[in-house]
Amino acid sequence: MYNGISAADLGMARWRKSSHSNSSGNCVEFAELPDGHVAVRNSRYPNGPALIYTRAEIHALVLGMKDGEFDHLT
Repeated sequence: MYNGISAADLGMARWRKSSHSNSSGNCVEFAELPDGHVAVRNSRYPNGPALIYTRAEIHALVLGMKDGEFDHLT
């Protein structure tokens, strides 16, 4: 597994998106992988590239979001 792998090549990945996603399809989706990593893809391109992150990286991202560190992006 590597960053930029086609999301279609992740086979059994069960993709999830936030309930806050909008109806225009501009969503980021996440999937837990069997080895414990987390894949991220753009819902507009479901067979496009996926980025692969460790649990620690996702944990740091979520904590930063909860702390408002990325609020300037919205």
